Amino acid sequence: MPDASLPVPGPRRTPGASSSRKVLQVLLSFSERRWEASVAELAEVIGSPVATTYRYVQLLKELQLLEESRSGRYHVTSRVMPLARAAGLANDLARIARPAMEEAAHELGETILLFQHFGELAVCADRVECDRAMRFTFQPGHSIPLGSGATGKMLLALLPDGEREQQVARISRERGIELRDELKQARASRYAQSWGEIEEGVWACSVPVDADRLRPSVLSLVGPAIRIGAVARERAITALRSYAERIRKSVSEYSL
Repeated sequence: MPDASLPVPGPRRTPGASSSRKVLQVLLSFSERRWEASVAELAEVIGSPVATTYRYVQLLKELQLLEESRSGRYHVTSRVMPLARAAGLANDLARIARPAMEEAAHELGETILLFQHFGELAVCADRVECDRAMRFTFQPGHSIPLGSGATGKMLLALLPDGEREQQVARISRERGIELRDELKQARASRYAQSWGEIEEGVWACSVPVDADRLRPSVLSLVGPAIRIGAVARERAITALRSYAERIRKSVSEYSL
C-alpha cells in the first residue's frame, strides 16, 4: 500500500518542449465555462508573461485554431471539431458502453453519462438522454472539476492513494472544502450521490466502471430531484452497478 503522505510523481515532462507545452496550454484553457478570453486572462491561466502569451495566441491564429471575436478577446474555431470527432471514434470504452447506457436510460428514465478522469477534471465521454420532457443535458466533452458532484467525487475516490491525497489537498486549498470523509464513504460503498451541486434541483449518482486500470471511469445518472424519491434512488444505484459490471465484462471480452 503506497504511503499517501508521499508525493506522487506526475507524468514525465518532455525536455526542451516548454514553449510547445505553453501553446497547448493556451488552447486547452478554453472550455464551455471559458469559451472566450483575453490575452491577459490566458496569461494568468498558463502562468506566462502577457507578451509571451500574445505570441502563442498569434501562432494559434496563424493555424486557424483561434480567432478574435471582439476587441482583444479570442475563441476556438471550428477547426478543432475534427479533433473531437477523432477522440470519440478512438474511445473504445465509450463505444462498448453505449448499448448498456441506452438500456439504462430506457429502464431508469433518466440521462446516463460516462465520465473519465483527466488531470484535475472529470470529462464526459458519452451520454444517453432519456425521452422525458424534463431531462438533464450534458454534451460529450463537457468537464467538471474533480471533487464536484457525485461524478467528481466518485472519480476522485478511485484515484491511487497518493494522487488522491494531492488532489484533495489542492481542492481544500483552492475551494476551502474537506472531502476525505465523503471519499472514504464513496470508496467503501462504491457509489456517490449529490443534490444540486452542479445544477440546482438535480440529483445525481455515480458508480465505478472497472474497465481501465490507467484511467478511472464512472457511470452516472442525473435527473430532477423532485421526481426521484428514496425508492427510485436505491433502484438507480443498484441498476447502475449492474450496468457498470456489464460494461466491465464487455471491455474485458473485447480486450481478449
